[in-house]
Order: sequence, then structure tokens, then C-alpha cells
Amino acid sequence: MLKRMTFAILFVLGAGAWGVAQAAPAEPSLAPVATSLRIPVERVQTPTEADLYCAGFVAEKPLPDSNLVIGGLESPNTSKFTNGEIVFLRGGGYRNGEQYAIVRELRDPNRYEAFPGQAKALAAAGSPYAEVGRVRILDAHREVAVAQVEYSCDPVNPGDVAVPFALKAPIPFHPPIAFERFSAAKGVRLARIILAKDFDTVLGTGAKVYLNAGAKQGIKVGDYLRAWRKYSAALSDPVESLALKASTADDTQKNPPTFEPPPSTHARGPVIHLAELPDRAVAELVVLGVSPSTATAMIVFALEDVRVGDGVERDQQP
Repeated sequence: MLKRMTFAILFVLGAGAWGVAQAAPAEPSLAPVATSLRIPVERVQTPTEADLYCAGFVAEKPLPDSNLVIGGLESPNTSKFTNGEIVFLRGGGYRNGEQYAIVRELRDPNRYEAFPGQAKALAAAGSPYAEVGRVRILDAHREVAVAQVEYSCDPVNPGDVAVPFALKAPIPFHPPIAFERFSAAKGVRLARIILAKDFDTVLGTGAKVYLNAGAKQGIKVGDYLRAWRKYSAALSDPVESLALKASTADDTQKNPPTFEPPPSTHARGPVIHLAELPDRAVAELVVLGVSPSTATAMIVFALEDVRVGDGVERDQQP
């Protein structure tokens, strides 16, 4: 019995030693190692009903305002109306049971440009509108139509415009996809983000953006697009441009480099031009709505902050 136990112990120790010897690191190899710049998993957020019907849009021309909200059941003590409340609509063509979308033409009270030329680009694209909610006509046989708010994205206000409601196709679920970090889609660049919902300028997943390209450029509802940015965009950013003035050199460098523009004419080292750096992709978008020359999109994946002014290119993935 003792001999068997001794043999078993020696066998286990021998096996352990053999296993350690087998796990020893191999000699380093100079052969190239396959690498990838793709993020292995990009989980795309599927737009909800609220995303679809509250996204807003840019209309090429201002919408007719003959049909509009002029008040509600508690006017003038109440001027904002939400789900279930009664509103009165001026205009004609209403029928009992019909649904109308309530929209609002927008203006930015701050008049702040997120990128140089934004105001001009937006004026060329059209007029921005918020989608405020949806109402159903209860009584169209009066001088003003009586309606009930069925769905509100934001409170409905007097002066908001009523337009016939149209169903929107849901965006189907998209399985996880790879994300190309550095943009290389030359020739398929489509547009620029010229505005964002609520006049936001720094955006993340779930934000709604408006593009200065649409059906004329082949964009369709459900298309996936990729937002990208040039490193040279930092030159026109009042905050990021400050980093260009900081030293990037090591104390041991004889001729330290500087970023453009060089801080002084006495710089001895090379000047690094931001235009030399590759464009980088920052986010994935899905198109929610299109007009002939504009589109509304939602950010469904963001690797970093998305900014108004970023470019948009077609995503080549299925």
C-alpha cells in the first residue's frame, strides 16, 4: 500500500513539473502579428417610438401655418398642454377621429455657431422644426376644432402648427457590428451635421442630429451612417486649440516638434500639421427621416463625443 502511495505522489509531482516545463514562454518572434483597429462589439441602440416621433426635422421650406393651436380648455390660465388635455385648433379640413402632428418652427435664441459657417449652412438647408406631439380631432363641427393630446414629446403651446399625421416605419434591430476607428471611406462622404435637437453641440448616444443631405444623395430611412472628424477641427475650437500651444516635447529631444501654427518663429524642430493625421470615426448613426435635401438621424453608438459640424459618410457594413 505504501509503495502505491509513493508511486502516485511521484507521478503527480512529475506531471506537475512536466506541465510547468510545457508552459514556459517561447522565444520571442520577429514575425508580424495580425492586429485589428476594429472594436469587436458595437451594440447598436434601436430607436424607440419616442425617438421616431420626437426627433424633429429640417424642412426645405417653412410649413403652412393656417392650421395651428390657439389655446386649450383652461386658457388663458394654462398655456402648455400635455397628454390627455384638450386643445383648440384654428383652420380647416379637420375631420372627427383624424390625427394631426403638432410641430414648432425653431430659432436659436443664443445665436451660437458650433462651427464656422453653421448659420449659413442651416439657412441653405431650410427651417428647423421640433416635433411636439400628436392630437386626435374630437369635434370638427365648430368654428375651431376640438382635439385631445394623445402623445406629447414636449408641452403643446399656442402657436404650434398642426399637420396631418403620418406613420413612420420602425427601425429594425441591428445585431452588433464592427466599428472602424479610422475613417477611410473616400468617395462615399455624404453630409455634415449642421444642427442637433435642442440646439445641443456636444452629443452622445441617443441624440438626434440633422444633416444637410437627403434623398437626392441616396439617403434612406434605416441607413447606417458614420460620423467622422478631422484633427484639424481643433484649430477652430477655442478650447481645444489651447492644447496646441502646450509643449509636447521630451527634455532629451534636440529639435522638439511643434503643432501648427508654431508658437514662435524661433522653433527649431519640425512642425506637425494636423491635416497629416488620419480622419477618425466617432459614432454610428441611423437615419430616422429624410426629405429631398435633409435627413434626421439618431446616434446609436458613440465612441467619443459627437459634435455639430462633424462629417458623415456611408457605412459600408450590411
